[in-house]
Amino acid sequence: MKRLCFFLLLLAPSAFAANLPGIPGFIDEMVEKHQFKREELVRLFDLANERPEVIAAISRPIAAKPWIEYRASFVNRYRIEQGLLFWKKYRRTLDRAERTYGVPQEIIVALIGVETLFGRQTGNFRTIDALTTLAFDYPRRADFFRDELENYLLLAREQQLDLLGVKGSYAGALGIPQFMPSSYRKYAVDFNGNRKKNLMGEVPDAIGSVGNYLRSYGWISGGNIAVRADVSDAKPLDDAAHGLAEWAAAGVKPDVPVKPDEPARLLSYTVPGGKEFWLAFGNFDVIMRYNNSDYYAMSVFQLAEALKSAHQR
Repeated sequence: MKRLCFFLLLLAPSAFAANLPGIPGFIDEMVEKHQFKREELVRLFDLANERPEVIAAISRPIAAKPWIEYRASFVNRYRIEQGLLFWKKYRRTLDRAERTYGVPQEIIVALIGVETLFGRQTGNFRTIDALTTLAFDYPRRADFFRDELENYLLLAREQQLDLLGVKGSYAGALGIPQFMPSSYRKYAVDFNGNRKKNLMGEVPDAIGSVGNYLRSYGWISGGNIAVRADVSDAKPLDDAAHGLAEWAAAGVKPDVPVKPDEPARLLSYTVPGGKEFWLAFGNFDVIMRYNNSDYYAMSVFQLAEALKSAHQR
């Protein structure tokens, strides 16, 4: 029997998360604040696992790669082909989302493509394991993930989800659009009219929810996103947002005509042969509310542009 128990421990993915400091106090808070049943939460965390690989994954973000490698992960022939198929299949839903939220269809398609390869790669970590590990064993962002764990428990109660069965990313992001639990509760919409907000299994809800998310963070319908810029005669300026007149006075010129009334930041990317420069506008920063990375937002934008070009042929 002892040998069998030892063998089972070797098979276990990690230690039980209930041993992490902070969980008893969290349970107390959830019972008092949201009227959860104590015995159910105790049982839940007894069954949750601490996952060291979650800490390892979040500590080596993909954005640490050089730009040219990062871009190739998302802007490539396969993702464009699959994006066109996705766009064709959900054309009417995407039309309606663009009319409703003012977000271009290609941006919604590209964002879902970057996040989950159009719903195919939504994550293999049990969400309760990922969020518990990050909330109680990742001090750098413990407050953020404790809040997300709270929202996950509330979301599961509201949506009648299996707390131990839901899987997502190593950071606890959920479903086709990879919403964190707090964003799921705040921005998810029932876009197919079946009285459910199902981002795990219903693509129309995911499409509408992405549009709602971006609009809620200030997406400007018809606004600029990013344009290439010529800086050959540029004078030094800080990396803050400036109006185009100020950029022009500093010698920074957009490669194509753009609306003059939106401030922009100047970004640079290392590419074969040197650097390329871009003016990034407010809508670019809205994309960054999804993932706070210039690389991420530029990949979404460039995939969207590639999809749009291919779609129009």
